[in-house]
Amino acid sequence: MPIEVGKRAPMFTLPADSGEKVALKDLKGKYVVVYFYPKDNTPGCTTEAQGFRDAAKELKKLDAVVLGISKDSIESHCKFRDKHDLNFPLLSDPEGKVLEKYGAWGEKKMYGKTFMGIIRSTAVIGPNGKVVAHFPKVRVKGHVEKVLEAIREHREG
Repeated sequence: MPIEVGKRAPMFTLPADSGEKVALKDLKGKYVVVYFYPKDNTPGCTTEAQGFRDAAKELKKLDAVVLGISKDSIESHCKFRDKHDLNFPLLSDPEGKVLEKYGAWGEKKMYGKTFMGIIRSTAVIGPNGKVVAHFPKVRVKGHVEKVLEAIREHREG
């Protein structure tokens, strides 16, 4: 069951690259951008992560935090973070439970083959814990701007 705008976001607690656990409930009162990506250090995922990194000042102004989630290990996340100077937590969901709750795990097609994998997607959760925007199939180019715009619109709304 994919998530819906206006509904409460599924709660989660996952290990982060910092060595600590990050719980969605602890971020109440802020906008939380939860983005799901297939793999550390791949071209599209690197571009997307750098986009969120570079938008840090604007995100801070909007009282928003970013969380990147994939199935990669914490060790992999640390290398990815350090290589690209990422300034937000990368969370590890090796069993895919959170991916499934957010509709970010499913059938993908590549080179004519169908397989299960991480669907690049983003959920924006409002300060009240409800989903304010959902991007179910993200195209990396221009995505961060769309996320910022969704937060601005919600704040003004």
